[in-house]
Formats: sequence, C-alpha cells, structure tokens
Amino acid sequence: MTAVGRRRRESVRMQAAELFEQKIKPLEVARRLRVSPKSAYQWHQRWRDGGAQALASRGPSGSRCRLSPRCLDKLAAYLEQGPAAHGWVEDQVWTAARVATLIGRKFHVSYSVSGATRLMHRLGFGPQVPARRVAERDEQAVTVWKEATWDEVKEPGRPAGATSASRTRQASPAGRPKDAPGAGAE
Repeated sequence: MTAVGRRRRESVRMQAAELFEQKIKPLEVARRLRVSPKSAYQWHQRWRDGGAQALASRGPSGSRCRLSPRCLDKLAAYLEQGPAAHGWVEDQVWTAARVATLIGRKFHVSYSVSGATRLMHRLGFGPQVPARRVAERDEQAVTVWKEATWDEVKEPGRPAGATSASRTRQASPAGRPKDAPGAGAE
C-alpha cells in the first residue's frame, strides 16, 4: 500500500472513531464511510478497547528495511552510476535481479528479487527490463523473411463458419461414432 493509501485509510479510521463516539452503530459507519461491515466491526472493537488512539496507524506493515538510511543513500548513488560501473556492460539497464546482487556485494545483505523491486520503488527508481534483442539483428532481412516466407511456413487456420461454438445446438446423431455413448438412442 502506498503512503497516500495508508494516510487515507487512517483518515477513514479516525472518521469512524468520531462516529462511534456519536453512538452510531458499526453497520451505519460502514455504509457512511463505504467500508466493509467486517472492517467497521473490527474498528468498533478496537475503539471500545482503546479509544480513538487504538485506531491510529502503527506505521507501514511488513518487515523493516534491512539497510540503514546511510546505506540507502549509498545504494541510490550506486544506481545513479549505472550498471556498467558495477560490472554489467552488456546493456545499461538495472533489473531487480541485478539490484539484489549489487546489494549483496556492497552491503552483504540478501534481498529477493521482489524485495529489490520494492526497494527500487522506495528510492524512486522504476524497474527496467532489458530488450532481449541480438545486437547483430538485421531488421531488413527479418522484414523480407516475414513478407516472403512466413505465409508459406505458417499453418492454415480454421476456415470461417466450419465449426459452431453454440452450446445449445448438438451435433447430429448421424455424425456420431456407432460405439459412442447414447449412439443407439434416437
């Protein structure tokens, strides 16, 4: 969930606390705030147990970042330098797998590919996917092949109207094999 989403969710919970203080029932709170009744009942229980403070956000969920703020600043600087500065010279693309490897090399901390993706987003970097295209690719030869050879190689599709996708019209009994189930019933 994004920071904006967390703030909105907390705002809705605080509105719910105000409504509970006005003795409004959880179902009505759910309707007014456009949340599920289950959420409203859970919030009502927490509000009864600890007041409005019990509905306040406890911060982002999930595990804490394993890199210190100083290390995060260093990682951002490394990412700014580009992949070639860190040994990936094939292309100038940071993939999540490369970032996870870089974190392991520089900070001796293991990150999964998905964890590295979330960390990149947190630092303001988007994921980049390398183009899997051969450097020696001859675009003109590819175009000529598509125009000259492709029609000969590709398999023909079904002719239009040869089959029916109708569920209501069964095949005629004459077309069934003699040993098929129900073949004798006419």
